[in-house]
Amino acid sequence: MASRMLKFTELDRSMPEKRDAKKRARDFGEIYADYATEAAEAQASRCSQCGVPFCQQGCPLTNNIPDWLKLVSENRLEEAYQVSSATNNMPEICGRICPQDRLCEGICTIEQSGHGTVTIGSIERFITDNAWEEGWVTPIKPPRERKESAGIIGAGPGGLAAAEQLRRKGYKVTVYDRYDRGGGLLIYGIPGFKLEKHIVERRIKRLEDSGVKFKFNTSIGGKLKLSDLRDKHDTILIATGVYKARDLMVPGSGHESVHAALDYLTTSNRKGLGDEVPRFDDGTHDARDKNVVVIGGGDTAMDCVRTAVRQGAKSVTCLYRRDRANMPGSQREVANAEEEGVVFEWLAAPEAILDTKAGKLKAVRAARMKLGAPDPSGRQSPEKTGETFDVKADMVIKALGFDPEELPELFGEPALTVNRWGAIKVDFATLETSIPNVFAAGDIVRGASLVVWAIKDGRDAAEEMHKRMKQMSRADAATAPVAAE
Repeated sequence: MASRMLKFTELDRSMPEKRDAKKRARDFGEIYADYATEAAEAQASRCSQCGVPFCQQGCPLTNNIPDWLKLVSENRLEEAYQVSSATNNMPEICGRICPQDRLCEGICTIEQSGHGTVTIGSIERFITDNAWEEGWVTPIKPPRERKESAGIIGAGPGGLAAAEQLRRKGYKVTVYDRYDRGGGLLIYGIPGFKLEKHIVERRIKRLEDSGVKFKFNTSIGGKLKLSDLRDKHDTILIATGVYKARDLMVPGSGHESVHAALDYLTTSNRKGLGDEVPRFDDGTHDARDKNVVVIGGGDTAMDCVRTAVRQGAKSVTCLYRRDRANMPGSQREVANAEEEGVVFEWLAAPEAILDTKAGKLKAVRAARMKLGAPDPSGRQSPEKTGETFDVKADMVIKALGFDPEELPELFGEPALTVNRWGAIKVDFATLETSIPNVFAAGDIVRGASLVVWAIKDGRDAAEEMHKRMKQMSRADAATAPVAAE
């Protein structure tokens, strides 16, 4: 029904209703409402159904975006869910947290022609939220059970995607995670105003109902070593993510009121989940009535500034050494933060953390920067202008990115090779590590990246693990003794 499409010339782009900034800054609820069905159909009908869909090319998962937009426009919502979930294990999560402005929506054809992009992320979220409500999202029932098993280290998005794909093929799957819940950064890193936790918890519950086993509070490298898992499972996937915070290399950075971003966000998320959190209750990670300075310009920095606002900070300032156009975080998140009262100091880099004679944190001294020649990545390098200024601070949060932990030592497995940045080396054709039948995927291979890339890597790794376990099964069958007649 082509008449339902190509409405971008007569229908304006319209996002779901966004809560008032002052009201939403008082709680951790998601800031966007859900589309009504009629609104989702109308916005989907704006798609131009390109012969070469750039939106699909801009998606790491190569989601069949034009197909499910057309199905939504025709109110064929169950079919839209089936198409959407065929390439993405967590469409409603990606619809909430993917930086669509840098991916699918950013290269939408009608966006380039000046008509405003199709609201792909919001429609993606609508499709699967509706599917959950209608009961279309059900536990996995493999066509047959296989005897081989896979062990997955890490219950973040990459590990969960791999677990689902392997379970669909009938393998026994056990997921090991050192935390007390599944989800990784989806639970403990990303705040509720972007991703409410029940959205993640129902995904974990579905995998449990599908037969996937979870072993929480289980660290690999202590009593349970990687070699133990290799003895227990036919294949292993390492999908631990990267959690080692990059440090702030300026005088005073060791002050007790300077905190790593993930520590701060984990405390806040645990509090929201109802846990007992001493470091929040004693005020260490509580921004209430404090002048907060966040250093960094990525999505984690945006999560920190917006969390501090909701905790009741007196002021929140973000320092970033480049300008707005060159920041790595989502421009949509910057706009949301500005609406909520965050002050951005662009072209500003920390030079020192200052305290009083009594040792109380006082300010961050920052250097004014300018953009110079491009660096090897093509981005202009920041250079000091010689000017400095002070930003009042009672709490400083460093959101400078993450590096891998020392996994060979942590796992007690020196044969596991890593590159010079500490990321696991793999054969990129198969994602197999230096240890036979041990694979790796996600941030622990590529470095800190997006959730959607972790999902893609998890799916790819699961396919390679499937191929390997099929080979094992055939080898076992070939060597099995022939029964006497």
